[in-house]
Amino acid sequence: MFSVIFPGQGSQAVGMGKDLYEKFELVKKLFKEADETLGFPISKLILEGPKEKLDLTENTQPAIFLLSYSIFQLAKNDFNVDLNKAKYFAGHSLGEYSALACSGSLDFSETLRILKIRGKAMQNSVPKGLGGMVAILGSNIETIETILKENISKYKCFIANDNSEGQLVVSGEIKALEKFMDDLKSHKIKNIKLPVSAPFHCNLMNDATKIMNEEINKLNFKSFKNTLISNVTAKEISNPDDLKTLLIKQIESKVRWRESVLFMIEKGIDHFIEIGPGKVLTGLVKRTNKIVKTGAINNEEDISLIKINE
Repeated sequence: MFSVIFPGQGSQAVGMGKDLYEKFELVKKLFKEADETLGFPISKLILEGPKEKLDLTENTQPAIFLLSYSIFQLAKNDFNVDLNKAKYFAGHSLGEYSALACSGSLDFSETLRILKIRGKAMQNSVPKGLGGMVAILGSNIETIETILKENISKYKCFIANDNSEGQLVVSGEIKALEKFMDDLKSHKIKNIKLPVSAPFHCNLMNDATKIMNEEINKLNFKSFKNTLISNVTAKEISNPDDLKTLLIKQIESKVRWRESVLFMIEKGIDHFIEIGPGKVLTGLVKRTNKIVKTGAINNEEDISLIKINE
């Protein structure tokens, strides 16, 4: 059995999807529709840059979704590969919206609009330069939770992403993160400050939560074709009525990606297919379980080689 997984922020690159855009009318049509929906040429930004503008959260989120959705539809319509035969859909942060759209729960244009709003709200939740994120390599969640708990009077930082075995991301205000990094150094734990300007997936995103609470409650979700795995619970979303609550909670909640992957494997998944730019999630799955089969689909050759085991 296989699962389809959709990447989040950090997978973007100028020129992503250019070969598909130039060759396939379906992709051109979707890119044009995205330009019209958003009211600015996001297609030009994706294909030509500049990188600094593409990397703005309010642009990155709809851009990654647009390419993921385009690849998904291209596989189905031009290559007769029906990825809706997957047992599960899961996405990393904004990738959860890609999963919803590809499962038929959200319209394409609605998803573009809500991700533009979500990206802007998350970016503006903390003044630029005051917050950030640190990636931690080679440690485990229990060790990091202990360090954070023992030093809570000295600084407040938060686990934002539990990505894989040996890879976590922590969010916080810059001054707090600097003290935390000093403690990591004393424990000889490798860490890297990430090139982001906001501390995502923690309670510093509270302003974004308020905005998304209002916006998500305006959306009309349809029943989805595939069972979705929630970032918040790392389990199946068994009741579609819970979807809005979980998407609102997701803004400040830890992305439980490692647990999500383990849950799907426990339920019989032995093949993960990543749809979208890059191979970030493929790498995270392999870090968590080296035995399962993985594949990243982001160009024509990848699509033509898809072999799905139902």
